[in-house]
Amino acid sequence: MPVQVKSPAPAFELEGVVGKEFRKVKLSDHKGKWVVLFFYPLDFTFV
Repeated sequence: MPVQVKSPAPAFELEGVVGKEFRKVKLSDHKGKWVVLFFYPLDFTFV
């Protein structure tokens, strides 16, 4: 089933950049807080 607006985000764990270093990030680490996820594939150039 696809995720829909106003539905809870699925639990996930991924490697991300926090500040200037790579770290494991889990959604459960931010329980009870507002979270904005920003994703970009490598850069913003047109392919």
